[in-house]
Amino acid sequence: MYTFKNFKQPEILEHHLKLGGENPEGDRIDVTSLYFTRNGKPWVPIMGEFHFSRYNREHWYEELCKMKAGGITLVSTYIFWIYHEEIEGEFDFSGDNDLRAFILECKRAGLEVVIRIGPWAHGECRNGGFPDWLLKKPFKLRDNNAGYLELVRMLYRKISEQVQGLLYKDGGNIIAVQLENELTHDAEHLLKLKEIAIECGIIAPLYTVTGWNAAAGAKIPVDDVVPVFGGYCDAPWEEHLNQLPPSPHYFFTGMRNDTGIGADLLPQEKKSDDGWQLPYERYPFATCELGGGMQVTHHRRPLVRGMDIYAISLVKLGDGNNLVGYYMYHGGTNKLGQLSTLQESKATGYPNDYPILSYDFQTAISEYGEIREQYRLLNLLHLFVQDFGENLAPLVRVEAQHTVTRDDTNSLRYVMRTDGKRGFVFVNHYQRLTTLEDIRDVVIDTGTVTFPTIDICGDVSFFMPFNMNLSGVNLKYATAQPLCRIGNNYFFAQVPGIPATYQFDNGDNFVRQPGIQSSFTVDGIRIVTLTWEQAKYLRKLDGQIYLGDGCDLYSANNTILSVEDGDYNYHYWNGESFELKSIHQPYTAPIVSFSTIDAPPFEPTHVDYMHIGGKRKITWQMINVKGSQGLIDIDYYGDTAQLYADGQFVADSFYYGEVWKVPARLLDGKDCYLAVSDIRDDFYREF
Repeated sequence: MYTFKNFKQPEILEHHLKLGGENPEGDRIDVTSLYFTRNGKPWVPIMGEFHFSRYNREHWYEELCKMKAGGITLVSTYIFWIYHEEIEGEFDFSGDNDLRAFILECKRAGLEVVIRIGPWAHGECRNGGFPDWLLKKPFKLRDNNAGYLELVRMLYRKISEQVQGLLYKDGGNIIAVQLENELTHDAEHLLKLKEIAIECGIIAPLYTVTGWNAAAGAKIPVDDVVPVFGGYCDAPWEEHLNQLPPSPHYFFTGMRNDTGIGADLLPQEKKSDDGWQLPYERYPFATCELGGGMQVTHHRRPLVRGMDIYAISLVKLGDGNNLVGYYMYHGGTNKLGQLSTLQESKATGYPNDYPILSYDFQTAISEYGEIREQYRLLNLLHLFVQDFGENLAPLVRVEAQHTVTRDDTNSLRYVMRTDGKRGFVFVNHYQRLTTLEDIRDVVIDTGTVTFPTIDICGDVSFFMPFNMNLSGVNLKYATAQPLCRIGNNYFFAQVPGIPATYQFDNGDNFVRQPGIQSSFTVDGIRIVTLTWEQAKYLRKLDGQIYLGDGCDLYSANNTILSVEDGDYNYHYWNGESFELKSIHQPYTAPIVSFSTIDAPPFEPTHVDYMHIGGKRKITWQMINVKGSQGLIDIDYYGDTAQLYADGQFVADSFYYGEVWKVPARLLDGKDCYLAVSDIRDDFYREF
C-alpha cells in the first residue's frame, strides 16, 4: 500500500505582486502565489524556446505551426544583442533578425510570445550575446552605472520600436518579458532593468527573471517579477569526463531551484551571507528551462532520448509546475558574424567549446525541422494541460509517505496533486542511464480513493486521475492517462503494461483493450482509450482531434499537413468515431553519392576549429546531391564534421553517436564537400 502525507491547503496570495495587465478587449492576465490566471481563471501556459535569429525566416511560420501542434502555446525567444548591433551604432533588425516579423508570424500561427530582452542572454552565444565592442567599454557591465545603463536604454528603445502595437496592452501577442538571464545576485540591477524597459515602452503583464543559483535561490526584486526555474537531463558544461550521478530531476522532490544550471558561469556560494532566502511561497512554480534536449560541448556529448525529457517534465508537473517551459524546444543554426563567429567558445573566455553553426540541442524539433521522440511524448502532457489546466493549476503537491533516496532503484517514485478530494497521482519509473527494478502489486491510496493493484515495469512515466469530473460524471479512478477532450468525448492512453480500468461513482467498471474502436459511453459521456504508441500521434488542431498513422500532423494555412512528406493515412474524430483520411504530399528522395578526395578545390574558412585539443587528421569527401526534399544521412565517425557548399560553410557537427541529418536543399545542385577530423578519447561519450 502506497500512501501520502497529509494534504494542507496553502494560503493563495492575490494582487501581491506588481504584475498583471489587460488588453483592449478587457481580457486580463494576472498571477497568484500558486498559479497564473486569465480572466480570473487558473491557467497553465506551455512555453517553448525558438530563436528567430537562428532560423531562416522563410520557414518561421511552418516551424511555429509544428510547435503549436506539439502543444506549445507560448513562444519564448532571446534577442541577442550581438546579432542586432555587432558593430556599434549599426542596428540590424532585417532578414532573419526581424523581431517584429517573427512576432507577427507567431500571431499568425496562434501563439503568444515571451521576449527575452537581455541585455545579457547567454544562450551559448558569443559573450553571452554581448557585442565585442561592449566588452571594451571602461565601465562595469551588468551593473547600475550610468555608462552601461545608457547603452541598455538604447538597446531597449530599439527593441521597443520593433514591438510597438504587438504588446498585450495594445491587443498584441507579447504577454511576458524576461529581464537579463542568470543574473542571480543583484536584485537592484534587475529592478532597474524593469524600470528602463517600462520607460522605453516594453510593457507586459508578466516580467520574469532567473530563479536558480545558490541554495538560497537567486536574489530578485521580490514584488516585481516571477522567478523561473529549470532542469536538464545532463550537464555538458561539467568539466570532467565522467558519467554524472543519478539526476534528482527524476525524483519527486518538490525542488524548484537547480544550482547546477549555469554552474560553468555562475558564482556557486552555498549560503547567503546576508540571510537571503528566495520566498518561493509568493510565486507559482514556473519553469523556463526544462531541457527539451541537450546541446553537446566538445568535451561532453550526452545522447538524449525521448524518455530523458518526458520523464523530467512529468515529474515537474507532479511537483506543481504551473508554467511548463522548455529550453530549447526548436533547434537552430548560429549565424556567422561580420567580425567573428557567434558561438560560445573557450577562445572568448568561456569554459566550453560549441559547434560554430549547429544549435540543434537534440531537442523536440531539430535544427532542420525534424520531429524527435520527445516531441510526441511531451505532447501527451501538453494535450492534457491545455484541456484540463484550469482544473490542474489549483491542485497542491502532496508528497509520498516515504522518501526515495538518490541511489534507490527499488522503490516507487510517486506524488499527487490534489485539493483534498480529487486530483492526479504521478508515477515516474524512469531514470536516465539507470535501470529501475520492476515493482509489482502496487496499490496506491490517495486517502479518498484506492486504486486497483497494478504492476509498474520497464521505463514508464505516467499519471492517473481520481474523482475526475467528466462533464458532470464522476470518474472515481482510471488506471490510464487522460489526454484531452472535445465536447463530451474524452481520450485516454493506456500506460504500457497496465490494463486500462475505469471505475465510476455509479458502480460502472470498464476494462478496455486500447485502440481507435475502444470507445464506450457512460451517462452521456464517451471515453476512447488509445495505445501509448497511438497516443504519441494524437493532435488537437484547430479545435478538432486527429490521429496520425505513424505521421506527425500539424495545421498550417487551415490545411492538415504531415511533417514528413509522402503518402500517409490519418484518422479524424467526427464526434462519434474515427474516420480514415489520407494525405498526399509528393516526395522524391534525393540521390546522394560520396567520393573520397585529397583536398577541396578551395580554401575552407573554418577548418582550424576542427583541431580543438590539438592537431587532428582531416579527411575530405565530395558529396553530390540531386533533389531538394527531405534530409540526407551523413553517417560519419569522427570528432567534428563540416560541410561546405559552393565554397560556403553551411553546417557542422560534433559527433555524439547519431547519424548526422542535414536538409537536401542545403546541398542540392551545389559543389559540396565534407570534412571530418579524427576522433580521440578526450570527451565524455554515451556511444
